[in-house]
Amino acid sequence: MTASPSALPHHPIAVVGAGLGGLMLARVLHVHGIEAALFDLDASPAARTQGGMLDIHDDSGQRALRAAGLHAEFLTHVHTGGQATRVLDRHGTVRLDLPDDGTGGRPEIDRGDLRDLLLGSLPEGTIRWGAKVTGARPLGAGRHEVTLANGTAFTTDLLVGADGAWSRVRSLLSGARPAYAGVSFVEVDLLDADRRHPESARVIGGGMFFALGDGRGFLAHRESDGSLHVYTAVVTPEDWLDGIDFDDTEAAKAAVLKEFAGWDDSLRALVADADGAVTPRRIHVLPVGHRWDRVPGVTLLGDAAHLMSPFAGEGANLALADAADLALALAAHPGDPEAALAAYEAVMFPRAERSAADSAESGAMLFRGDAPDGLVAMFTSHGIG
Repeated sequence: MTASPSALPHHPIAVVGAGLGGLMLARVLHVHGIEAALFDLDASPAARTQGGMLDIHDDSGQRALRAAGLHAEFLTHVHTGGQATRVLDRHGTVRLDLPDDGTGGRPEIDRGDLRDLLLGSLPEGTIRWGAKVTGARPLGAGRHEVTLANGTAFTTDLLVGADGAWSRVRSLLSGARPAYAGVSFVEVDLLDADRRHPESARVIGGGMFFALGDGRGFLAHRESDGSLHVYTAVVTPEDWLDGIDFDDTEAAKAAVLKEFAGWDDSLRALVADADGAVTPRRIHVLPVGHRWDRVPGVTLLGDAAHLMSPFAGEGANLALADAADLALALAAHPGDPEAALAAYEAVMFPRAERSAADSAESGAMLFRGDAPDGLVAMFTSHGIG
């Protein structure tokens, strides 16, 4: 027998998703004495690896960390030298080599370190792990009933979807669905690179790395543990990855390298010599300018609101900025969540539209026929290099 909504557990603010955005929202709310309950489908904080480096921008992600009271501690985790940038063409010719002189506004941090920083800043019991949301329905007056995969449910006065690209909460606000962006990634790692893969370590350098040419390329970075993480990118139909057997690592490498015939051996080695799994990932996006009419008691942040390509480095930064802005709006409008949501969305929508347009433009530039000329020109036009 299904319980009536009045008999269900109730949370004044419920956040679906304990990724960076959800955690930041809960943290800034906590700073202002406001409690939120987070629900995440992972069984525990350690259920998935959180690898990968993030460059945290001074005007968005770092601003959020200041609002959270965590900026000073964040700086202790920054990857020294991570803002260095190298750009090569398909022949292995270095077209741009920028050192990290410590003056840039986008320091790099390991995603797992940033997540741990946020997790450690929240009161015990804030996050309900192993709580997969399967649906939500409005009850009127801004309240919602949320159902979980284990058959339980709860009600909330304010529901926030911080649940990523395939958000369950988004359908309450919008019929938009992510669409394939025309680019697929295959991700690999080279472990203990200075010792085991010294040539690849030399090629990639100490920070970000791009080797581009005619609709494909290698995008990589050095991680804080000394490994190299490589994104092999190909402009290709959506079904390309379906024809590769990723359970057979060597066959998968061979299929990927077939797309890079004629490229310099030092670049092909980034895949050929990789350690461990070869992981496919299609890039999906929501429409640039995605927005919705105000719906009482519910909103979105991060990828749930404005999924975009990774080619401008905005995704994590916007999730953090969205979360801080939403929390600050709620703190500034006590007892009036609708005013808070309207104020938050009025800032979030145009910011996300600008960033999504920039990301799409950057992706087109990275993979056009004359690459990497556009990227080199972009850096030099900003007075870099």
